[in-house]
Amino acid sequence: MLPGSIQITGEALSGAEIRDICESLKENSVRLLSVRGCQLSDRDFGRVCRGVSESRSLAQLNLNLGVVSSSSRAKQLADALEANRSIQTLFLHGSPLLDAGLVTLNTALSTHPSLVSLDLGDCMLGDEAIQLICGMLPPDGAKSGLRELTLSANPAITTKGWARLAIAVAHSSQLRVLNLDYNPLGDQIAGMLAVAVASSRTLEVLDLEGTGLTNQSAQVFLDMVENYPTCLRVLVLAENAISPELQQQISDLLSEGEDDDEKEAEARGSSVAPREKPAWLPHSNSNSQMVLMTSGQGESFLAETEM
Repeated sequence: MLPGSIQITGEALSGAEIRDICESLKENSVRLLSVRGCQLSDRDFGRVCRGVSESRSLAQLNLNLGVVSSSSRAKQLADALEANRSIQTLFLHGSPLLDAGLVTLNTALSTHPSLVSLDLGDCMLGDEAIQLICGMLPPDGAKSGLRELTLSANPAITTKGWARLAIAVAHSSQLRVLNLDYNPLGDQIAGMLAVAVASSRTLEVLDLEGTGLTNQSAQVFLDMVENYPTCLRVLVLAENAISPELQQQISDLLSEGEDDDEKEAEARGSSVAPREKPAWLPHSNSNSQMVLMTSGQGESFLAETEM
């Protein structure tokens, strides 16, 4: 039987449900486990973590909306991740981790052999956490690192922290998707990010929705995509004080760049493939996202995940 999925949202999980989840994990019959916003006892959370540690099939784990609610749970999750070898995508959005929680998780996240996508949005992170996250974005040739990173709604991060992240993004050889929406970035930090995007050889999607930007930032991004080669394919600038005209100009230029890449690939012959498309597309008004994940063995699968 092919591994399937368990997706539960906003429920109080019974002991029997926890037992079924754990048995499925141990039997390697689960590829996607989502207990988003669910309530479970500390004892049951520990049981799920032990199941995660033993699973060889689990590729996506969604613990969004406060499931990792304490330092003890962060430690249990860290222990599970250190034993697990299969998880590719981890969602912790809306967990009150604070910097201390990320310190607890850091070694497990940094050394996990398969993890390529990490959501730490709305986790109450600060500059200490950013320093650790930068370690998950190694420079060219150092080691494998994250391909998709979400840091939405972490307003405690300062300009110093964002500057550190921009430098890491500029030199990361892996990162393709970066979601920074709903952080109070402003034009100064956006300028740093524009330089990082121009330097990056891999970044394709940058989400800056609702980050306090103005036409000043948009003009910097416009100049960048108009005058310099970049891998960027999607730039989200919604809910900022940016004119629709500037947003459309940027979008049109990015679309032209993608078309040019495909034409160049065709001209060179079938031996050269067109540029890989982003694995994550910016969210719409829907309550779910489609996430394309690729394993280290080149296997791809499409999973629908609620955010």
